[in-house]
Amino acid sequence: MKSTNDTGVVAGPASGRTSHTHRLRGLAGTGFIATLAATVATTLAATLAHAVGIDFEVPDGGERIPLSGFAVVTGFFSVVGIVIAVALLRWSAHPAKRFVWTAVSLTAISMVPPLLCGADTATTTVLLGLHLVPATVMIPTLTRSLRTRTD
Repeated sequence: MKSTNDTGVVAGPASGRTSHTHRLRGLAGTGFIATLAATVATTLAATLAHAVGIDFEVPDGGERIPLSGFAVVTGFFSVVGIVIAVALLRWSAHPAKRFVWTAVSLTAISMVPPLLCGADTATTTVLLGLHLVPATVMIPTLTRSLRTRTD
């Protein structure tokens, strides 16, 4: 007598691909929400700094940094962070760990230009702080998302 057992059905490759695509989309979605939050927080902080007298004048170019510039740059580099996180999720065995190292290193590098631009001390200090605002939003959010998506 032969017995058949259908309970051992194995999912095909399409199932694994769907799961992987779902993880990437979830990370990207979380990243874009974090990008909006980081952009709003940075622009609000720049607006508050401007309200208390920080002029954001950079002598090297002789122009002021417009408040909209903070939003654009924050949004752009936050999306770069999402792309890095997605790439690490796709190709790294330890994406969260690698992302933290990469993001913290890039944040440290991003703090060099404000020190070299020749702005006054108050503007330089605020610019350095404004680099940390989106970093404190994006890095923990994407790291947490990478950890939950690789468990």
